[in-house]
Amino acid sequence: MRSNTIIITGVTQGDEKILKHFYKETMVYIRGYIIRNSGNTQDVEDVFQDAMIVLYLKLRSGLVELKSPIKTYFYGICKNIWRNRLRKQKKLLLTDSVHLFEKEVDTSFLIDIETNEREQLYRKHFQNLSLDNKKVLTLYFKGKSMKEISEITGYTEGYARKKKFEAKKSLLSMVEQDPLYEEIAVIPVLT
Repeated sequence: MRSNTIIITGVTQGDEKILKHFYKETMVYIRGYIIRNSGNTQDVEDVFQDAMIVLYLKLRSGLVELKSPIKTYFYGICKNIWRNRLRKQKKLLLTDSVHLFEKEVDTSFLIDIETNEREQLYRKHFQNLSLDNKKVLTLYFKGKSMKEISEITGYTEGYARKKKFEAKKSLLSMVEQDPLYEEIAVIPVLT
């Protein structure tokens, strides 16, 4: 078990050895949670990658004050990302089961406005990505699997996954630098 400081340094500096160790120590918990809550292996990998981007950006910002082990904090990020995806699919996570819920008429209008603002912010910065990054993310957003993306782009599956990770990281970085970012709170906050 590594200390928070070593892991934080490893994550912010991209230390491959520490990142692999962190992956091995946390993946089993993330996988268990997502699989138990209507997810599949692809969902686990996507949530883990998205959470690593969030963790990296939050740690690099210097605004995070950890009062618990970093693994616990990371697990919380993963849970929030997964819950947000389930909500988008009109599912609500309650304990360890998933229940369908109906939209509330009162809040649907506000949710639509928020969603529209977020989409516009992402679209604005999506246009600034390289053609390769746009292509990989477009295929991913269309629901293509990593295998399908690799076949379409000619990349190996591993490189396609890496390319998707880098493209999402680049997009998120541009979005966070936009003045509108703080107004609409793009990244979920841990509760």
